[in-house]
Amino acid sequence: EFNVEVATSEPKVPYRETIAASAEAQGRFKRQTGGHGQYGDVWLRVKPLARGEGFKFVNKIKGGAVPSRYIPAVEKGVKETLGKGILASCRVIDIEVTLFDGTYHQVDSSDIAFQIAGSMGLKKALEQARLFLLEPIAEVEVEIPDEFMGETNGDLNSRRGRILEVEPFAGQQRIKAYVPLAGLHSYSTALRSMTQGRGTFTKKFSHYEKAPDEVVQKIIAEAKEAK
Repeated sequence: EFNVEVATSEPKVPYRETIAASAEAQGRFKRQTGGHGQYGDVWLRVKPLARGEGFKFVNKIKGGAVPSRYIPAVEKGVKETLGKGILASCRVIDIEVTLFDGTYHQVDSSDIAFQIAGSMGLKKALEQARLFLLEPIAEVEVEIPDEFMGETNGDLNSRRGRILEVEPFAGQQRIKAYVPLAGLHSYSTALRSMTQGRGTFTKKFSHYEKAPDEVVQKIIAEAKEAK
């Protein structure tokens, strides 16, 4: 009507990264540029948490190896790196990060130096902790007339869906399934087409699962292109 071109794109799927193993690494930032330098040195340990537990930062520093005033800066550096991820630029979840050792300089240490050291240490630890990609899974409930059961099931399978339950009622079928969120793009249109406009569905986020290799390669490639 207004002769305006509209650019459309698929909704961004919120993939996440997490780790499969524990690891330890050092992050040491040292820079000397005349006058005061910059110095921060930390040792971090990462370990996986159960799905849905999010992020925990634990301070296990003893004897003032890293002064308490710098601990928040280390945590800030850790959180910044978790937010960006390193596998496919996706946020890292379900991980515990423990600061357990480090050193400081009476003159050259600063918040920014320890923030950078925290970020460096976490990147190194993540690289050793067997990172993998998680994809969001939706719980889907589809209601269709009986005659469209076969085609609807086949379509859900093609979207990598897993049928949980099929319940007949009043000449119709109610299908409950887990479907990767990425597989539900344009599903509303497809369902209307398959069922002559008589099928309906609802979806809600359920959980995260390890993404299959073909999805991982695709997401990593897309992340590299976006940089």
